[in-house]
Amino acid sequence: MTSLLDTEEEIMLRDAARGFLDGAAPVSALRANRDAGRPCDPGLWREMAQMGWAGVLVPEDAGGAEMGHRAAGILSHEMGVTLAASPFLSTAVIAATALRHAAGARARDALAGIAAGETTYALALDEGARHLPEHTALRAERAGNGYRLSGSKTFVADGTTATRVLVLARTGGVPGEAEGLSLFDIDAERAGLSRARLDTVDARDHARLDFDGVEAIGDDLLGEVDDAMRLLRPALDAGQAALAAELAGLANGVSAMTLGYLKERRQFDRAIGSFQALQHRAAHLWAEIEVTTSAIANAGRVLDETPDDATLAVSLAKARAAKTADLAVREGIQMHGGIGMTDDHDAGFFMKRARVGAEWLGDYGYHAARVASARGF
Repeated sequence: MTSLLDTEEEIMLRDAARGFLDGAAPVSALRANRDAGRPCDPGLWREMAQMGWAGVLVPEDAGGAEMGHRAAGILSHEMGVTLAASPFLSTAVIAATALRHAAGARARDALAGIAAGETTYALALDEGARHLPEHTALRAERAGNGYRLSGSKTFVADGTTATRVLVLARTGGVPGEAEGLSLFDIDAERAGLSRARLDTVDARDHARLDFDGVEAIGDDLLGEVDDAMRLLRPALDAGQAALAAELAGLANGVSAMTLGYLKERRQFDRAIGSFQALQHRAAHLWAEIEVTTSAIANAGRVLDETPDDATLAVSLAKARAAKTADLAVREGIQMHGGIGMTDDHDAGFFMKRARVGAEWLGDYGYHAARVASARGF
């Protein structure tokens, strides 16, 4: 049976991460970045790389720490608590996992670049309003010994700041089919690739990428032609589990803020936290966060121990995390009252990130359907 209790090493990692992020990336840093028009602080990512976070899933022979998916989830959770913005999910989790499953010296070199903090990735995957990789229509047409990529991708996380892009393209079949998809690793400055930043409510780096006959040589192809899902499926599982952990951290962060307010705010000469109705709501939220945290810990353990069996655990974690984060931010804003609706208060930042995180890499409905399918419904 999989243990959901953190090991001594995991507890130390959590404590170290929390101590660092409380000082280096509090919510006030997100506000400052937003007001300055910066999606993130490059200096923060360099510090994370120096601590080994960028290489959390990179093999040791490529310069990584190889701590595993549970460790990646712990780091993501703590980033969620303070809303720390970084390319961690796109680069250290999703791209690193895809590259680990790709053979060859080029993939090893890319992993070394990730671990060193020198290379960051964006995942150019979806083309519509929802997460549906199999509906990719962006074409990769044969051109000599390589390909030409033509089409568009939207809602690409870290799309304007990444140095490289993993692009899902169709080399065969028709949109809606998992067969005929190939994965390319290209330079973000490649001729014909244009990147336009999208204004999203969470003030993070999201972009629309347009490919106008972008040349991709043979070495840019990761894995085999028409076999992208072999690399992409484990990478998405890893990313979805880590994103679920971030959302759980977000729920913890806004919940702690709300509980502090309930203890301080007074009405009728009493702290409002003494009102039984609010106590019941706070207790219900605590219970939901605890159950979700257990589901996320399980997903990390399964990814580390039996990754081929991770679909159910990962989708359960992501679906629960989306609902729990939504509950936490709604309760937080309501219990703060009018001030919770203003930009002067930090509660709104948690709500905005929860909305984006719930949609990215599959919303509640997407993952609930996967859970139902895995259970035979």
